[in-house]
Amino acid sequence: MQEYRAYQGREASGPLAGRDLVAAVESRIDRRKFQDHHWTGTFWEYLDTCAQNPAVARNAYQRLYDAILSQGYEKYKAFKKECIRYRFFSDPFDNGADAIFGLDFALMQLVDCLRSAAEGYGTDKRILLLHGPVGSSKSTIARLLKKGVEAYSKTADGALYSFSWLLDERCEVTAVGSGAREAQKTHAFACPMHEDPLVLIPKDAREEVLARLNAGYKPKNHSGRLRVTGEPDPFCRKIYEDLMRFYDGDWRKSMEHVRVRRIVLSERDRIGIGTFQPKDEKNQDSTELTGDINYRKIAQYGSDSDPRAFNFDGELNIANRGICEFIEVLKLDVAFLYDLLGASQEHSIKPKKFAQTSIDEVILGHTNEPEYKRLQSNEMMEAFRDRTIKIDVPYNIRLDDEIKIYEKDFGTGRIQGIHIAPHTLEVAAMWAVLTRLDEPKKAGLTLMQKLKLYNGKSIPGFTEDSVRELKEEAPREGMNGISPRYVQDKISNSLVSRQALEDKGINPFMVLNELESGLSHHSLLSDENTKKRFRELLSVVKEEYEDIIKGEVQRAISADEDAIRRLCANYIENVRAYTQKERVKNKYTGRDEDPDERLMRSIEEKIDIPDGRKDDFRQEIMNYIGALALDGKKFEFNTNARLYRALELKLFEDQRDTIKLKNLVSSVVDDETQKKIDVVKQRLIKNFGYNETSATDVLNYVASIFARGDSKTR
Repeated sequence: MQEYRAYQGREASGPLAGRDLVAAVESRIDRRKFQDHHWTGTFWEYLDTCAQNPAVARNAYQRLYDAILSQGYEKYKAFKKECIRYRFFSDPFDNGADAIFGLDFALMQLVDCLRSAAEGYGTDKRILLLHGPVGSSKSTIARLLKKGVEAYSKTADGALYSFSWLLDERCEVTAVGSGAREAQKTHAFACPMHEDPLVLIPKDAREEVLARLNAGYKPKNHSGRLRVTGEPDPFCRKIYEDLMRFYDGDWRKSMEHVRVRRIVLSERDRIGIGTFQPKDEKNQDSTELTGDINYRKIAQYGSDSDPRAFNFDGELNIANRGICEFIEVLKLDVAFLYDLLGASQEHSIKPKKFAQTSIDEVILGHTNEPEYKRLQSNEMMEAFRDRTIKIDVPYNIRLDDEIKIYEKDFGTGRIQGIHIAPHTLEVAAMWAVLTRLDEPKKAGLTLMQKLKLYNGKSIPGFTEDSVRELKEEAPREGMNGISPRYVQDKISNSLVSRQALEDKGINPFMVLNELESGLSHHSLLSDENTKKRFRELLSVVKEEYEDIIKGEVQRAISADEDAIRRLCANYIENVRAYTQKERVKNKYTGRDEDPDERLMRSIEEKIDIPDGRKDDFRQEIMNYIGALALDGKKFEFNTNARLYRALELKLFEDQRDTIKLKNLVSSVVDDETQKKIDVVKQRLIKNFGYNETSATDVLNYVASIFARGDSKTR
């Protein structure tokens, strides 16, 4: 302390003093929270806590389910089904570093299983098995569950407790003096499996205690009752029995040797969160799951069957009260899988040389499809299959969600010094999703249109019912196709390519070329027909991208709001006259004339309004304007999206020849045209996110399209 005060008294040298750094650290440390997380008290104080807040005695499934619900959720409709998006899986614990996008159906199924387990309906006796293709976020979901339950245990609502034994330095029950009836309490020995102190209540009395706690237990998210089953672990059972013998069966006196302490679940500290990963079978045995003998202590306690000479530090031991993740669980040796049978069904494990030991934890595994198929074909593994609940975790089949995956790594502000042109991530995501979709069976529907329907875009002739039918006829969509990892790798390759470094930017064609070149040596694609199909899909994406940028250039050319406003006013005036069977006054001649049918049709044709539907469309526009007026709102040129698009396309058609876009591909451009092109370029930069280089590239590319006669509008 004196040294610290002396340090505080030093003169600051330079603009930033060391004590400023200390102050910055201290400002981030919440001492009150630290004290709460390290609270200790007597067994009786813990019973008082239970009486006031019975939720501290929840089991692992109840706590995990409550942790998920504690972050909130939002409901929405998708394909006429009610869906739930749980904010827990957006990773609020780490600023979205492990956020999951687009897997709401799979996550709903997972949370429903946890709800059922929290209620005690039987799924708490099963292994939850996340099954899906590589890179579909199975590991990320498991990591989020561990991260989330750890964060929840730090909150007041998620508080949980374990205990230590107060004994002598040898972990034995010895009297404080000769003939004394009081045992020493000089050293604390923690329960190795972080058990709930309520397991120390004898079974005969536990039922009544739980009944009283349940009478005051009002769970927020489920109706499950508090259940404390099983006996203390072998170490605690021995200490308990030794104390009961020392005090001649006086349970109250024995409990005075219990020091209850709050625990915070932590994977790093191996408290309540375990992770097991298969390794070389020759260097791995089941003791890694259930603990092993501490040979150093055998000499001290005289027997390898003394629980004090045993390390209860296997993954299933230390994960008690929380969650245990099994990475690639079906790669485990059969001996390990046998351990999981009892751990799931009976909630017990069998440490070497000890009786069955109770556990309370969520067991979560994940595996890929080839391993799961091998399990299905193995008749010897029927018992394991019977104890698992398979939850499919597919790839995204919704474009917007796939884009979010890549934006997390390569979005705005993530990449310094390299400009990522608009739609670069979009076209990569588009191709990835297309590889995962089944060809539609509906006549006249393309795969690209199916992608757009899944993404919520309206296509004439298709309703929500027809989209739902599309999904039902392809139940395995998303279980095959390109992994997001492959796309991420190819985007990374593009960012460090020589061209990207020279141009200080990348564009969609650079990424598409990378995606195509990587297919020839893709480690997971051995079928040439599949590679051929994926290359064909790249061509489909390029065509779609061309349509997108043509549309943007069209908008940039026709972005003169005054001109659009004038065109809109002219159209509405003619439509009003047409629907009311009136004539229009010509501003220049002053004569009354018939509505300008040529003008109206030239606009309506831009959005595919057939001649037979023109009356309906015009009446629809007038009704729309009337409804706005009744609400006290004013109709503007951009109020109706369809009409606005038609006006843009009409204006583009009128102005395209004056700008002479085709001249861009020639080496000579006159000054007047160049000025107009520069205006368009600035609109692309301002309105669509291009920079100078990418805007020039897009204009040149679109100009080449028009130069070869492809003037199709979007």
